[in-house]
Amino acid sequence: MDVSKKRIEIMDTTLRDGEQTSGVSFLPHEKLQIARLLLVELCVDRVEIASARVSEGEFEAAQSICRWAKKHDMLDRVEILGFVDGDKSLDWIEEVGGRVVNLLMKGSYRHCTEQLKKTPEEHLVDVKASIAKAHQRNIDVNIYLEDWSNGMKDSPDYVLAMVDALRDCGVKRFMLPDTLGVLNPMTVIDYFSLMVERYPELHFDFHGHNDYDLAVSNVFAAVRCGAKGLHTSVNGLGERAGNAPIASVQAILKDHFHAVTNIHEDKLNEVSHIVESYSGIAIPPNKPIVGNSVFTQVAGVHADGDNKNGLYQNELLPERFGRKREYALGKSSGKANIRKNLEELGLELSEEAMKKVTARIIELGDKKELVTQEDLPYIVNDVLKHTTIDDKVKLKSYMVSTAYGLKPLASVQLEVNGEIYEETATGDGQYDAFVRCIRHIYKNKLGRDFPWLANYNVSIPPGGRTDALVQTNIEWEYGSKSFRTHALDADQTEAAIKATIKMLNIIE
Repeated sequence: MDVSKKRIEIMDTTLRDGEQTSGVSFLPHEKLQIARLLLVELCVDRVEIASARVSEGEFEAAQSICRWAKKHDMLDRVEILGFVDGDKSLDWIEEVGGRVVNLLMKGSYRHCTEQLKKTPEEHLVDVKASIAKAHQRNIDVNIYLEDWSNGMKDSPDYVLAMVDALRDCGVKRFMLPDTLGVLNPMTVIDYFSLMVERYPELHFDFHGHNDYDLAVSNVFAAVRCGAKGLHTSVNGLGERAGNAPIASVQAILKDHFHAVTNIHEDKLNEVSHIVESYSGIAIPPNKPIVGNSVFTQVAGVHADGDNKNGLYQNELLPERFGRKREYALGKSSGKANIRKNLEELGLELSEEAMKKVTARIIELGDKKELVTQEDLPYIVNDVLKHTTIDDKVKLKSYMVSTAYGLKPLASVQLEVNGEIYEETATGDGQYDAFVRCIRHIYKNKLGRDFPWLANYNVSIPPGGRTDALVQTNIEWEYGSKSFRTHALDADQTEAAIKATIKMLNIIE
C-alpha cells in the first residue's frame, strides 16, 4: 500500500501504559506537565492519560489534566482506558471530566472464555451496552481489542465476528494491540492486511509491545498495511519491555514513508529527557534519536568523511531533533575528530602540533579514559607548552610499584645532557619513591643540588567536566627561587612525574 504523504495519527500512552513500567509512578503534577508537553510541545494527536478506577492519585491527576485540556480546547484529545463494567468506569471518567473512553474488550477467544468466563455472545452484549451508555453521556468511544494478536493467530473467526457486530455501533477507532508482544513484521502484515481489506471504512490503530525488540519494526509493517493511527510512548516506556518509542516511530514515518504527522521533531529530545527525569528510567546512550551518544562520531575516518560532503551522514541529522553532531576524542579519533573539536573552540594548530596532540589523546584512549571537548585546551597547552626537542633531561624509562606490607618501589632511567643514569629507591608512596631516585642521581652521581618540593596539589583542570584527566601542580624551591610546574594525565602519579621532569629542564 502506498502511504506516501498519508496522514498518520499518533496516540501517546506514556501516562497510561508507560506508567506500567516497573518502578515508574508519576505524581499528579508530573502527569499534568507531561500531558502539556505531549499535546503542546510535541503536538501529538491524542494522549491516553490514565486507567479508570485505579487509585485516588490517578483520579486527581486525570481530573487536573482534563480541567487544563478543557480550558485549552483539547479535551477531545485526552483519552482514558475504561472497562466493560456497567457504569463504573463511565462514572469515573465523567467525574474527572473526560470525554473519550478507550473501552477494553477481549480480542481473543481465550481471554473471553477463560478470563471473563463468558461466551462471545454474552461479552458482546456487555460491550454494546457500555458503548450505548457512553454515547448517552456524550462520551466518545474507541475500542481496544485486548490480545488481538493472539486472537488473530488462534481464533480469527472470533475477532472478525466481534468487529462485524460492532462496526456500526458508532465506535470511532478500533485499536489493535499486540498485548503480549508476540508479533513480527510478517504476521503484522498478514493480520493487519486482513482487517483493512475486510473493513476499509474503519479506523484502525496499532499498539505494539517490544518483548522481542520488534515494536518499531511492527509499526513499520502496520503502516505499510494501512494503519491510520499508532500508539507510542516517550523513551519506549511501557509494560514489560515497553512500547514503541515515539522518537523512532516519528523518524520512520517521515524518512521511510514520507508520511505526515503533527509531531514537532525539534522537541523530541527535550521531552524525552524531562520524562527520563520524572520516570527515573535512564535513557541508554545508544537509544536512537535521544541517546547521548547517537550523534557522536567516534572513528576519525567518519569525521573526515563529514568534512568531505557528508559522506557518513544519513537523514537523521541531529539539528532535526534540536541536537548537534559531536566528535569523540579517544584512541579511534584521528586528526579529523580533533580538528572538529578545535574548530568549535576557535583553536587552530599546525600539522606538527596536531600530531603531538593526537598522540596524547590516543595515549589516554588506550587507558580507557574519556576525553571531552572541555579537556582539549588543557591537553593542547600541556603538550605544546612543555614539549620541546631541546629538553636536556629526558625520562627514558621508569617503573613504580606497590605491594601489601612493603614500601613502594621505583626504578628510573634518566638521560641528563646525553648521559644515562639509573637508580632504584623505596619511598612513602609511589611518587616519593620516584623523587628519591631522581634526588639520588642528582646528589650522588651528578653532585648537584636538588630542588625542595614545597607544595603539591592535584585537581581536575579548571573548567573540566570529566574524570579523564587530573592536573598536578607542584611548587618547588631552588636556592632563593620559587617556581611551579604542572602536568596533565589520567593517572595522578604520572602527572606528578611529568611535572617533575619539566622542573628538571627548568633548572638545567
